[in-house]
Amino acid sequence: MNEIEIIKKISENPEFFAEIIEMYEKKLLRYILKITNVSLEEAENLLQDIFLKVYTHINDYDAKFPFSSWIYRIAHNLVIDYHRKNKNTCRIEDDWNEDELQKLIENIVDEWNNPEEILNKKELINCIQKSLCSLPLKFKEILVFKFIEEKNYTEISDILRIPEWTVWTLINRWKKMLKEIILKNKCI
Repeated sequence: MNEIEIIKKISENPEFFAEIIEMYEKKLLRYILKITNVSLEEAENLLQDIFLKVYTHINDYDAKFPFSSWIYRIAHNLVIDYHRKNKNTCRIEDDWNEDELQKLIENIVDEWNNPEEILNKKELINCIQKSLCSLPLKFKEILVFKFIEEKNYTEISDILRIPEWTVWTLINRWKKMLKEIILKNKCI
């Protein structure tokens, strides 16, 4: 059963909402943990708030647009609200695992000389982790959507309600910022 069919059945039987939770729970929790500096417990509380908002506003969903964009938009709004109220310190070790960092590295080093040499350096991963920690929320969020959630520019644009060219610009700015940080810290 696809998302649209599930949404239609929710109005008949609210128990079908459990299928939406099952489809998005891990993805949204990962999203929250990647772009915020909250504990797992706080992230799970945020996730509950997101699902409560989705459930109470499920009839507002417009089937002309992807459901994933709609649910991520709700998550984005709640995370932004939370972030404005609670600015926590960064937990570098918890933010990104090595596979995720490797994905990011592969997407930046293609523009650099000797990517094979760069990819093998543990120091580079540490530099990237530190730089991710210090990034503004808008950059983190776009990186998560693009490289972890593997959303395209149109989907990211829909979720964040910004033009596609802005998504492209922010990704490229991040790549330049990261390269400067890496060169400054002499990681390569």
